[in-house]
Amino acid sequence: MSVDLESRIRDIPDFPKRGIVFKDIMPLLADAEALHETVERLAAFAEPREPDVVLGAEARGFILGAALAYRLGCGFVPARKPGKLPWRTISAKYALEYGFDALELHADAISQGARVLIHDDLLATGGTARAKVDLVEQLGGTVVGLAFVIELEFLNGRDTLAGYDVFSLIQYAS
Repeated sequence: MSVDLESRIRDIPDFPKRGIVFKDIMPLLADAEALHETVERLAAFAEPREPDVVLGAEARGFILGAALAYRLGCGFVPARKPGKLPWRTISAKYALEYGFDALELHADAISQGARVLIHDDLLATGGTARAKVDLVEQLGGTVVGLAFVIELEFLNGRDTLAGYDVFSLIQYAS
């Protein structure tokens, strides 16, 4: 029997600021059956793409990204906020409604030609995901797909990722 993953997502109004409804995946992660089902559904998308590594972004992308990499039998690469990685890094900036932010990878995290599946919990405007694509491509990797738990379709994040294979388990139209 299939688990209703959407029922395990908690809405938190006005977080992190007024007018935003935060989609909290923590109840999904705490439910063993939902967690297992989530990883298996993401793996069903990812397996045919034969990734060498899964790239997951800080912080929620680490949780399922690492589990997915383990399930696929491939490596895991963390994308972190600036100043968090202890070795030589590369970075990519992305726009926020109130300024800019950035993500970094170790400069040797992805080898030339490596097949990379990008994972995060949420696709909104696509800015963060696009920064991850840019990081992979700076290092000579090939993005074989982007896999998300949740997609906020009304924010048109797929437009920012045109030309890439994008998958999401749960979609919200509004």
